[in-house]
Amino acid sequence: MAKTNNLYAGVSEPEKVDQFLDQLEHPLKDVVTRLREIILSTDKEIGEGIYWNAPTFFFTGTLEPFEPKTYKRYLVGFNFYQKDCIRLLFLHGASAMNSYELLSGDYKDGRRLASFGSLEEVKTNQDVLRKILLELISQMK
Repeated sequence: MAKTNNLYAGVSEPEKVDQFLDQLEHPLKDVVTRLREIILSTDKEIGEGIYWNAPTFFFTGTLEPFEPKTYKRYLVGFNFYQKDCIRLLFLHGASAMNSYELLSGDYKDGRRLASFGSLEEVKTNQDVLRKILLELISQMK
């Protein structure tokens, strides 16, 4: 049997995310902190860990067995590549019925991105972000 990671198993690792963020050097670290708070407060079944060298958020509830490479639990992860914005990567973002004009990109694999350049942008879009997350979770149940 192949070894599975905690993302596949739905086991949250907030201490790893805390440690990562303590060491993060990014000009928009306050945006990262607020986005994390919003994501985690959206649903009690959202967990977190460090995958792909960044905080990643996923569904921790019960799921039928699935192929690990489909990342079925995956909700959203951070991308720190740019210094003038924080990107959120929704691996299954295309399955959100309405992107609410927050998600961008038209990637064939279903990814969609949301970008935030300030706390004001986060505040303006926090309700939409929660709606997208709840919609993606509802598709998993």
